[in-house]
Amino acid sequence: MNITIKTTNIDLTEAIKSYVEKRLGAFTKHNPSVSEDDRAEVEVGKTTEHHHSGEIFRAETVLHMNGKKIVATSEKEDLYAAIDEMKDKLEREVRGGKEKKRTLWKRGAGTIKKILRRP
Repeated sequence: MNITIKTTNIDLTEAIKSYVEKRLGAFTKHNPSVSEDDRAEVEVGKTTEHHHSGEIFRAETVLHMNGKKIVATSEKEDLYAAIDEMKDKLEREVRGGKEKKRTLWKRGAGTIKKILRRP
């Protein structure tokens, strides 16, 4: 997976870059539906420059996967916590779409089975 990292109101340090790549790397390793052709656009940074407390750090990912666009956003007091929550939301979105597809497949198969049973 290709990962593009953009920062807003902060500098992109090696620590932030490696943390984002580590988290999304773990995400791609555990999700076989993510391929090498997919790409993720990650934006991390401060929401505003003048706030000093509250939810000021934001992490957002736009994942382009199999022709679909999946978005996950998180705002927290700590940048690393925002990145972790964003990754968790991204996993839920990908897993939810997969479960929905499986449910629709089973429902359709059940309907066909009912039709074939009728005398």
